[in-house]
Amino acid sequence: MSLLFTTILLLGLLGLLGAVVLYATARKFHVEEDPRIDEIASLLPGANCGGCGLKGCRDFATRCVAEGSLKGFHCPVSGSETIAKIASVLGVEASAAEKNVAVLRCNGSCSARPERFTYDGASSCAVMDAVAVGTRGCSFGCLGCGDCTEVCSFGAIAINPDTLLPEVDAEKCTACGACVKECPRHLLELRPAGRRDRRVWVACANRERGGIARKTCSAACIGCSKCVKACPFGAVTVNDNLSYIDPLLCKACGKCVGVCPTGAILATFPVTKPSEQSNA
Repeated sequence: MSLLFTTILLLGLLGLLGAVVLYATARKFHVEEDPRIDEIASLLPGANCGGCGLKGCRDFATRCVAEGSLKGFHCPVSGSETIAKIASVLGVEASAAEKNVAVLRCNGSCSARPERFTYDGASSCAVMDAVAVGTRGCSFGCLGCGDCTEVCSFGAIAINPDTLLPEVDAEKCTACGACVKECPRHLLELRPAGRRDRRVWVACANRERGGIARKTCSAACIGCSKCVKACPFGAVTVNDNLSYIDPLLCKACGKCVGVCPTGAILATFPVTKPSEQSNA
């Protein structure tokens, strides 16, 4: 009985000693955390999407407090009202950030790219891209398995059942960039939403010569440079047989859309073709 009592006593003393050591260590190495971190973290959406370029909302709050500023930090999920509240906590002035939206750089619908091959593997763009060119024969175009829809935490992307291409809901898109990172062919791009939601972009990533690109997809960019000549702002360039529109220079006039012979350039607003203007 005395042995059992002694054993329990020794274990209790060891536990007490360990607690004292842990307490002393915690006091010695304790770092006082700024209460503003918790306050800012509570204002953030808690999506932890990584769209700000940091590990998550807590890391965003910690970095903002450490810098004492919002300069260089942007949460694409938070609205202007939330950013204003965070700026108030930091004691700085909030600057308005331009809204971005994800766009798909592919217009290869079912009609433009008829199915050529049968694929029996896993329904994943990443897997298909690694083992095959795709069911429609284009090594540059969208594979349509919907990897981007699965990583979108905001339900902003859905596969169109008619075209089998992902479509982005601009109202729901927060420009977190998750879909951009997920696409194995880098076909999703974040671009400024534009004034009055007017955006123009080249919906193609095929860098093959025009004739070869058209054999694969009737909506492919053929690098004809008609869009370059039509743009009055110098926003369009052609490199490696593929045109690109600089969103910082583009004024969304739509002239490049009107002259594109293949429909590879898309716009979020109606554009009148030159032939339609002459007929009118």
